[in-house]
Amino acid sequence: MSVTRREFVRQSVAAAAAAVGLPMVASSRVLGANEEIRMAVVGCGGRGGAHVSAFGGQPGVRITAVCDPDRTRLEAFAKRIEASYGNRPAQVVDVRQLMDRKDFDVISVATMQYWHSLPTIWACETGRHVYVEKPLAHFIWEGRQMVNAARKYNRLVQVGTQARSRDTDRQVIDYLRSGQLGKIQYIVCFANKARTPIGKRSEPLPIPETLDYDLWCGPARKEPIYRDRLQYDCSFTWNMGDGESCNQGVHEVDVARWLLGETTLPRRVMSVGGRFVFNDAGDVPNTQIMYYDYPSAPILYEVHNLRAGKDTKAMSLFRGRGVDTCVQCEGGYVMMHAGLVFDNQGKEIKRFTGREDHFGNFIRALRSGKREDLNADVLEGHLSTNLCHAGNLSYRLGQRASAADVRAQIGDLPVFQEMFDRYVEHLKAHDVDPGESTLGPWLECDTANECIKDNAQANELVRGFYRKPFEVPEVKV
Repeated sequence: MSVTRREFVRQSVAAAAAAVGLPMVASSRVLGANEEIRMAVVGCGGRGGAHVSAFGGQPGVRITAVCDPDRTRLEAFAKRIEASYGNRPAQVVDVRQLMDRKDFDVISVATMQYWHSLPTIWACETGRHVYVEKPLAHFIWEGRQMVNAARKYNRLVQVGTQARSRDTDRQVIDYLRSGQLGKIQYIVCFANKARTPIGKRSEPLPIPETLDYDLWCGPARKEPIYRDRLQYDCSFTWNMGDGESCNQGVHEVDVARWLLGETTLPRRVMSVGGRFVFNDAGDVPNTQIMYYDYPSAPILYEVHNLRAGKDTKAMSLFRGRGVDTCVQCEGGYVMMHAGLVFDNQGKEIKRFTGREDHFGNFIRALRSGKREDLNADVLEGHLSTNLCHAGNLSYRLGQRASAADVRAQIGDLPVFQEMFDRYVEHLKAHDVDPGESTLGPWLECDTANECIKDNAQANELVRGFYRKPFEVPEVKV
């Protein structure tokens, strides 16, 4: 994309903002230590409900507005807030009109990730601080624009990667960095998380009259829906989602990257996977493995959304755990989220416990006014989300391949070969031929420019696609 085109996108969004009265310069209002924090919640779904509970119960915080293109959800949230906290918030359908209001200082963005970037950028431009859910962004490039907006307008932006505020994970990181378990050899992140098919309709799903569908689609393609549910299941389509390796995976790889201290994309990345058994309208993989090649230690990720086998309700496990980050060291291994330390024979030798207060950390940082008090600054969320996107780039550029072809491309990487063994065994438990897998290429990362070296097709996905008038602006710092 040329500079001229990018400038056109920026000007188009600025013009759209002006049309609904968005000031393009941040306000100077500073939140005092004892001042009431007025918050608007954007997105009235499951995570929005968690935000209402977490922020509504914080001392000195009042939810003054809720925003969602579905008027039924809006009304339900307004009633809930009034019943729980005694004030009835304003109900706003269009987030652009929300930004024109003067009755809030902070927004929490609890939409699906394809709608994360615009509210975050607009909030920063209009002088608001932001709590935004994970994964940070739908594309790598737009995540960088969110970071730039936070820096340009000097706003605090926290990302919903809660492990950053979990005492257990922090203690484990300190323990591993002390060297008591020896050198880190590799890290296996994994999500054995059951999902079900999202349906495959012959006729498009009817859109409820209470929903502004054009606004709900926003920057994504506006197209008929052939799945059974409108909300959430859009995360299992590339148009609006990024699959389990990004949706759940950002939690595990964030902890791994945090531990290693890596601050860029890996040197190279590769992915293998597929959407097996379900035969539905989803197009993201439900079984996937990835290899992120970092100089300090490789990070691997595996996703199993299917059960352990076709005739069982049990889920696959990795060393006895379903979802976690396993750090293999010379003297043993650690399950990060669980806080469990084992020797190389699998005997537990140490245990850590602790609480998590991620929403509270954000409120405390607002009162201090210090970015360094945030446990999950927008830049950290961006870097970890990038890692997940990079794995999906490889998958999305892949082709059908035999197990032998996969093994040949993996090459002399024993840990990745072992992960592929588990992958093959898992597919065979469902009578799936591993030869139905999609093998992605090794992608060499341009770490300085957050893109892929010499691969125009991959970089189109890095840059992303936006529907007018919902283009994400380029934000220059």
